[in-house]
Amino acid sequence: MKVKSKNDEKTALAACTGMSPNGLVARVAVFDAQKEYDNFIHICIPSTAAESNKSIYKIIDKYPIIGVNGCSNNCVNKILESKNIKVEDTINIDKELENCSIKPKDPTRCGKNEEIAVNYIKNIILKKMNK
Repeated sequence: MKVKSKNDEKTALAACTGMSPNGLVARVAVFDAQKEYDNFIHICIPSTAAESNKSIYKIIDKYPIIGVNGCSNNCVNKILESKNIKVEDTINIDKELENCSIKPKDPTRCGKNEEIAVNYIKNIILKKMNK
């Protein structure tokens, strides 16, 4: 069952798609947040970078965007900003996981460590949306 948050406005999430453990955490945390809450939609970063999906402009003009970056390179934000798309808020998984006792290790499969990190980041996403 999907749940509405306190804030009925939708928020767009743009996740890192990098091939690191943090890229996996970003993708799964965004997917899980969107699956559980009606208020989230997602932006496909590769499609945005390639300009292959013009419907992105319907989203960016309508909803605030949270960039979920895997590391301090902030590729998600850089890609969006290179397309003149404003990023309303940013999550840096590297930085956020400094406060988590578990670190993800696998870039392709969610094991115990990765699931703990996913839930940790998903909770940060939810807090940012409910500001």
